Amino acid sequence: MAKASKQQVPITANQKLVLFSASSGFGLENMDVLFLSFTLSSIITTLHVSPGAAGLIGTITNWGMLIGAILFGMLGDRYGRVRVFTHTIFVFALATALMSIATNIYWIYLFRLLAGIGAGGEYGIGITLIAEAFPNRNLGKLSSIAAIGGQLGAVAAAILAALVIPSLGWHALYLFGLLPIALVFLVRRHLKESPTFVAARQREKLPPFAAIRRYMFANARVAWTTIGLMIMTTVQIAGYFGLMNWLPTIVQKQSHLNVAGSSLWMLATIGGMSVGMLTFGTILDWLGPRLAFGIFLLASAVLVYSIALAHSTGLLLVIGAVVGFFSNGMYGGYGAVVSQLYPTSVRSSANNIIVGVGRAVGGMSSLVIGLLMEHFNLLIVMLFLSILYLISFITMLTLPGFHRSAQ
Repeated sequence: MAKASKQQVPITANQKLVLFSASSGFGLENMDVLFLSFTLSSIITTLHVSPGAAGLIGTITNWGMLIGAILFGMLGDRYGRVRVFTHTIFVFALATALMSIATNIYWIYLFRLLAGIGAGGEYGIGITLIAEAFPNRNLGKLSSIAAIGGQLGAVAAAILAALVIPSLGWHALYLFGLLPIALVFLVRRHLKESPTFVAARQREKLPPFAAIRRYMFANARVAWTTIGLMIMTTVQIAGYFGLMNWLPTIVQKQSHLNVAGSSLWMLATIGGMSVGMLTFGTILDWLGPRLAFGIFLLASAVLVYSIALAHSTGLLLVIGAVVGFFSNGMYGGYGAVVSQLYPTSVRSSANNIIVGVGRAVGGMSSLVIGLLMEHFNLLIVMLFLSILYLISFITMLTLPGFHRSAQ
């Protein structure tokens, strides 16, 4: 992967629109997905759902994301990024809005599966739009900026939940899932397919499955790159759900601090993550992925132990921001790396499949950490997370071609 050039080139109007569309899409997608976090307790109470049945909602959503990642990734490579991007937005927006009429757990399972399918398909196509609109030398920073849009979606979900649920109930919150449809009209009206994609589609006549097999699993070297990136994204998602969902609870249990779900905690964590993403993206562009991921993965493996130092609310907020900076700062970098390692004809499939597997498998970390907390002490939980980051670091070192872009 080539290092960034110091030369600055003005961003065109089309590039600004691509970045805005992808970032907005990620934010609105994350907002819709996180509505579940803010309504789960209300769903359990009003629909008389058992904790086990309620926990399955998130699992079904994650597996829906994997289905959507595979399906829409291939469609994006075959029929165009812009057209399929709008379809993914429609699917997760409408499925989220349908939650407003869900009257039992089975309807919820269905609607969250559909929402997951739409949301899972959007990531790879949005990242691919950015990759084909900007030069490689800026891709780390720009993909990280787009990823920050997802964090702003989390803030929007929290604000809407606080305003809507107390007065109108949890069903009404999901009607705001229709907001992303406004983005569809903007994208369809103003975005065009990139010349890079148009030229690649004219050259490449392979069916989607054949293209995936050829470019993602052609031989042992290429297959290990694909599998290794899946391992790394699995650790990334596992760390996100594990640390960010459980950290307040872990510290509350350890030091009797009542901070779980507080606005300050959320803002501190998201702030740290966003600054981390921008920092990581800049390091990625200037020094390459091996050094950038190496620094952040090793720092995450060490800093996870700082949780044990959180004996006050203020210190917890600082630790949450610092841990978020390193452990989630890497998230935007995966799209940049994958987009440069795989050719145009399979780029959206590669992004979607690799991150989709990470979401489906890594999303189970909340369950694993819950079981560890139930049977062991805090040190074992921290050790588990630290080992995950070290596994990702070792995997990264073994990936062939990780230091350069695809030709």
